[in-house]
Amino acid sequence: MASSTEIGLFSAWDYVVFAAVLLISTVIGIYFAFAGRGKTTSQEFLTGGRSMTALPVALSLTASFMSAVTILGTPADVYRFGAMYSIFAISYALVVIICAEFFLPVFYRLNITSTYEYLELRFNRSVRILGTAIFIIEMILYTGIVIYAPALALNQVSGFNLWGAMIATGLVCTFYCALGGLKAVIWTDAFQIVIMLAGFIAVIIRGVVVQGGIQTIINDSYYGGRLNFWDFDPHPLRRHTFWTIVIGGTFLWTGIYGVNQSQVQRYISCKSRFQAKLSLYINLIGLWAILACAVLSGLILFSAYKDCDPWTSKRVSASDQLMPYLVLDILRNYPGVPGLFVACAYSGTLSTVSSSINALAAVTVEDLIKPYTNLSERKLSWLSKGMSAFYGVLCIGMSVIASYMGSVIQAALSIFAMVGGPLLGLFSLGMFLPFSNPLGAIVGLICGFSLSLWTGIGAQIYPPLPENSRPLPLSTAACYFNDTGNITSVTETMITTFVTSAQAEASERPLLADYWYSLSYLYLSILGTLVTIVVGIIVSLLSGGWKQNINRDFLFGRQDFVLDMFCCLKTNKADKIEDLGWKPYPNAGHDNPTFSQDDISLSQIT
Repeated sequence: MASSTEIGLFSAWDYVVFAAVLLISTVIGIYFAFAGRGKTTSQEFLTGGRSMTALPVALSLTASFMSAVTILGTPADVYRFGAMYSIFAISYALVVIICAEFFLPVFYRLNITSTYEYLELRFNRSVRILGTAIFIIEMILYTGIVIYAPALALNQVSGFNLWGAMIATGLVCTFYCALGGLKAVIWTDAFQIVIMLAGFIAVIIRGVVVQGGIQTIINDSYYGGRLNFWDFDPHPLRRHTFWTIVIGGTFLWTGIYGVNQSQVQRYISCKSRFQAKLSLYINLIGLWAILACAVLSGLILFSAYKDCDPWTSKRVSASDQLMPYLVLDILRNYPGVPGLFVACAYSGTLSTVSSSINALAAVTVEDLIKPYTNLSERKLSWLSKGMSAFYGVLCIGMSVIASYMGSVIQAALSIFAMVGGPLLGLFSLGMFLPFSNPLGAIVGLICGFSLSLWTGIGAQIYPPLPENSRPLPLSTAACYFNDTGNITSVTETMITTFVTSAQAEASERPLLADYWYSLSYLYLSILGTLVTIVVGIIVSLLSGGWKQNINRDFLFGRQDFVLDMFCCLKTNKADKIEDLGWKPYPNAGHDNPTFSQDDISLSQIT
């Protein structure tokens, strides 16, 4: 591999390709702004008029959280810790099934714009406001990481100005979100997921050629200990094992796909419940494809730099810069292709930031403004656009905080675990436990959020020691160049420094740091969810939860199974659904009223 001085920077063609992606994303926003003239309602802006079909929504669901954090962070994680990350494929499958069959039917049947509307229907307005506030905190913090991650990496290895890249990313997203609303976000996501896959594929093909074939990469990874797929150690302090990824990962991603406004807002924009469910299952294929590309890219990284690690040899200043470094190394003779990968990373960022901005605008207007005002739909539409612009600027500012949070992939998932876990517990209380009441929901959410936040912040202050995170060895044995041009090897120096610093750190750490704070970051979601549910159950029962009268339409029930079953059977027994005791929610129904002819309605089951 080339030395850092031989890699160079972007060519003119790289800048052209990169700029073209930003331009196309902006044009999509402008198109939907003009196409939507005359439809200036908040519902049109925030849910696309509930007219979307499964394929573009599925692509958008995949793109929303497959950001530059995934493109840059996952290969670096595989490089450092091995291919165990691929076990997330099992988690993704479980998550999609749970969300499509349990959470989606309730949200879709109630025909709501914000998921937090559900909390007021099921509990009261105080629970809704509290849930909305926690969600806003979560998304602003996460979006800051998403903006910061590619800007930092590309600044270090390609010469991009750090602040210029961050501001440009945020402004482009804000522009097409504020102009085009959810339709612009979804169709831009669909375009960007294609770019993301194209960038990954270009790197994989070239990496396989440079390394002399896939067999070489597999052999290097095997002998380097990177093919560590199966680790069934049940210890909860281990960073990644089969159990932390499958169990903890399922809870974490269910919090994202099941109750997070960014994702729910997409599939409720579909014109029928069948299309909404289909979008989730198609999205699973996209998640698997992105994961496979990211893991394979990480193995290529290790094969390429197994004898001279650019991170410990100080050629890059952070592990998240390894992928751009590899791209500029192996593709420097192919003008425009490094620019395609940069566009790939930034496409992930654009899709996620736009999703976050649109979701933040939706919950602010629907949960914090609309219930307390009598504004017209036209004014609410303009207010939604204004809130999109406001949150775009705020997220750019919050990206500064992300610079203090370490590895981008772990920091991003930790935020979702800390905040998404308690919210998942809150919605589970509402949908599946009829005796839970508002007091139980509030106390449970506060306890779950406080405990997971305390643990997560403690883990940031006192990161787990190597025996828990278990990074795999990195070699600098073949790094022969120093500033004077003399042949040298820094392996012994790096190992000595690492051991000494780890020993010094361990002697200064409080006892709690090596136990409670060292809990796997993937288990933070389980912690928040279970504490919220258990405390919510106890408080609800002690405060008379069994005695309350609730509308059972707000619970998950038999009505959420029956329609899809009859959709397939098409029997002549029109009365079967009514016999099972389902009476539609008066202001919604099982489908979007505007497009009810596109799904199986009661009158069609004859």
